[in-house]
Amino acid sequence: MSQFESPAALATALRSVDYLPDDRISQVAYLAGALDKPILVEGPAGVGKTELAKSLALITGRELIRLQCYEGLDESRALYEWNYKKQLLRIQADEGSDWSEIAGDIFSEDFLLARPLLQAIRSDEPVVLLIDEIDRVEMETEALLLEVLSDFQVSIPELGTVSAKTQPMVLLTSNNTRELSEALKRRCLFLHITDPTPEREREILMARVPDLPAKLADEIARVARSVRGMDLKKSPSVSETIDWARTLLALGIEHIDADVVADTVHVFLKYQTDIDRALKEFATSE
Repeated sequence: MSQFESPAALATALRSVDYLPDDRISQVAYLAGALDKPILVEGPAGVGKTELAKSLALITGRELIRLQCYEGLDESRALYEWNYKKQLLRIQADEGSDWSEIAGDIFSEDFLLARPLLQAIRSDEPVVLLIDEIDRVEMETEALLLEVLSDFQVSIPELGTVSAKTQPMVLLTSNNTRELSEALKRRCLFLHITDPTPEREREILMARVPDLPAKLADEIARVARSVRGMDLKKSPSVSETIDWARTLLALGIEHIDADVVADTVHVFLKYQTDIDRALKEFATSE
């Protein structure tokens, strides 16, 4: 970000809030601030895409505004809508008045419900805008988001055009469940986050689970790497290995063996076929 003098300085700041970036993450985040460009962050669920946005908000002192995408998300949930109940009450209170006067009153700021995109644009202070899981929305909604991100302004027919007071830092995350448009990708810096190396995952575990012994963190990271190498329906994410670490710590376990895996595997694997495969692999390797 522009308030940091280099990617290394940004990395140090991220580490201060327990987000451990690699060089690529630090560089792209730094360039996003220097170039005023959104970041499109792709990668499997649980590798730290959303957490990156939260951490950037923390180190910059910005408010985090989040738009959680889902199938069926429309303009009224992403941008704005009118408070129809409040408008109806106002109309009933002014029954008998001239409609032109009532219409000018009810379509005003007092009756406007700002949703995340409009909130980010109207903010007096710079914010971090997180558009989470953009690959879950339809192409039409993606086009709407693209229009807003291109000009950072919203046209409200009853009120006119609302332009951004400050430039938000924008992160869009995708689990890559569908292909995003070339137009969207062209406007963003691209960042792909993958599962970490065992060394980096060990470091993440110790940062996120402060009381975790270094030896146990190393064992968890090595087991996670081994499991991810199996032919599974869903490999464990970093967030799930963090949950596993907390589980082992809560149970007072200091060493991982086949019995420990059998008792706790449900914490980091969520499909029975994957659990059966992993247990078979560990039983064979013992």
